[in-house]
Amino acid sequence: MLKSMTGYGRFEQTDDVRKIVIDIRSVNHRYSDVAIKLPRAYGYLEDKIREYVLGKISRGKVDVFLYIENYTNDDKAVLLDEALCMNYFDLLRQMRDQCGIKQEITVSDLARFSDIFITKQQEEDKDQVWQRILSCLEPAMQDFLAMRCREGERMRRDLLEKAENIRKLTEQIEILAPKVVEDYAVKLRDRMKELLGDFQADEGRILTEVGILADRVCISEELVRLKSHFVELGEILSQDEPVGRKLDFLVQELNRETNTIGSKANDKEITKLVVEMKSEIEKLREQIQNIE
Repeated sequence: MLKSMTGYGRFEQTDDVRKIVIDIRSVNHRYSDVAIKLPRAYGYLEDKIREYVLGKISRGKVDVFLYIENYTNDDKAVLLDEALCMNYFDLLRQMRDQCGIKQEITVSDLARFSDIFITKQQEEDKDQVWQRILSCLEPAMQDFLAMRCREGERMRRDLLEKAENIRKLTEQIEILAPKVVEDYAVKLRDRMKELLGDFQADEGRILTEVGILADRVCISEELVRLKSHFVELGEILSQDEPVGRKLDFLVQELNRETNTIGSKANDKEITKLVVEMKSEIEKLREQIQNIE
């Protein structure tokens, strides 16, 4: 199935403990590039998430956003900086003695110094955390890939339609091609008659000149190759694998054959059709840039 490199997927999970949101979005890119944004405390998950995403795509610039909001403080512990606390206590006692104050120093007095308390993030089981994130990443990726497939199907139909337009133009050129040589023979005879008057033109010489032109403007090989490219295009679009690079190469070949026809054909009508073909091929090329 044809897949677009443009896609978006999202999954959100909320329970009594935390809220997890994963957003995945992508645009076209020549290669595969995965950027991940997540809370600093979960930085150790970055490589796992990247490896998972790269296992699902072959091309595209993908951005993964992981948002985690904890509703409880079970993952945090408050510790006392004993050395700093004793330092404050000694200073308070020194101030009390110097000022002649008899009041005792209490815990409340020390608690006013908030820097004696240290909030420490408790170590979570990394494997359990990864499994929890993976349970959210998988449905987000499914949503993301489903959109890529839907976009890819629309693009497939559009590509076939454009290819059919090019094929019809090719058929018109095929009909006109023999007429180029015939018209040249008529013009050559008329020109020779105009120049020689009553003298009989050398028919053998005329046929030789016509033969030289026919060989020079012959586009049968290019037309045959174009037809084979249309068949190959249909086959590629039916493949169940990433085909963006194949299609890109095929469009280059279509463009090359069309350019050759344009340079060979010495005919106004064919030139006009070639211009239309090049316009349709360019539309194909632009569309293919978004295919995985």
